[in-house]
Amino acid sequence: MATNRRPPAAPRTVEATLTWLKQRGSKKVRDGMARYAIPSDRAFGVPVGVLRARGKQLGPDHALAEALWQSGWYEARMLATFVDDPAQVTAAQMDRWARDFDNWAVCDTACFALFDRTPHAWRKVTQWAPRQGEFVRRAAFALLASLTVHDRQADDAAFARGLVLVERAATDPRNFVMKAVNWALRSVGKRSRGLNQAAVAVAERLAGATEPAPRWIGKHALRELTGASVRRRLAQRQ
Repeated sequence: MATNRRPPAAPRTVEATLTWLKQRGSKKVRDGMARYAIPSDRAFGVPVGVLRARGKQLGPDHALAEALWQSGWYEARMLATFVDDPAQVTAAQMDRWARDFDNWAVCDTACFALFDRTPHAWRKVTQWAPRQGEFVRRAAFALLASLTVHDRQADDAAFARGLVLVERAATDPRNFVMKAVNWALRSVGKRSRGLNQAAVAVAERLAGATEPAPRWIGKHALRELTGASVRRRLAQRQ
């Protein structure tokens, strides 16, 4: 007689999860990480899509997320951002994790999948933007860009204040900071018509700078923010 059997529950201990990750890792994926400037010395080689699916299977688990993060493995930290509960994430935890960021992938995923859903997100944008650490500063602008997508309640004034931080940080020539600042500028400028005008004004000032970093950020952002597709999308939204 046929029976409907549910799949076995995913193991929730950090040891079992690390074993699961190790079994699904591959040298090919690890070797490919170098092309994207992701260190692989503490990586198993598990594709991000597999990690995201595993996160959905596990469901929210704050304790497991913290244990995975503390393991130091790349995939474990990525998975931690998918399973942590934003309501239980503290400001101190965000600071601690941000200090551990050593690559753009974990930084951006933490911001886009977890941090921007916490009640501390806006405060961290402001606090991290002037920090000197490359990936902590990147996190400020990756988080700002993420908030343009996921924070439906914030008004334009909040993002306009973010543009002030963007302009201040645009002189930082470090690659991972520069690209995050550009990402934030373009994302804010696509949020609304009013913010588009404000972001274009910032981009124009940056494009006219003599330093290479702000000039690149400004010119790159201007091409997108003044393009027909963005203008058409904003007009439809209005």
